Amino acid sequence: MADKKVTKTKTTKTTKVSTAKKKVAVKKQVAVDEKFAVISISGAQIKVYEGKEYEVKKLEGKKGDKLEIKEVLLLSDGKDVKIGKPYVKDASVKLEISSQKKGPKVEGFTYSAKSRHRRNYGFRESITKVIVKSL
Repeated sequence: MADKKVTKTKTTKTTKVSTAKKKVAVKKQVAVDEKFAVISISGAQIKVYEGKEYEVKKLEGKKGDKLEIKEVLLLSDGKDVKIGKPYVKDASVKLEISSQKKGPKVEGFTYSAKSRHRRNYGFRESITKVIVKSL
């Protein structure tokens, strides 16, 4: 018997899309009187706002302890911006520790090819949640 070749054909539907560009006016909301600061804490630089909560690497202290950070790189009160070289003089940010906890688990896996050696491991970083009390 002769082998029969079966061919399948796909039909595609093409639609034409207009390429005309439409200009849409977008209003950006910029907070004019919002106070913020850029601080250096736990080896990282963070932009902080007054009254908000942030997660940073582990800091010494218990829940409710108050901290004062002198490493302020930039300070803005909504109208005036002060940039430090490297830190702003006479500026500080007051924080309060809200909780100490562990972060999400990071899992790793190593193996050596052809030797049947495998190793699974995990790690959870300690995290401190802080609330910015005043700038």
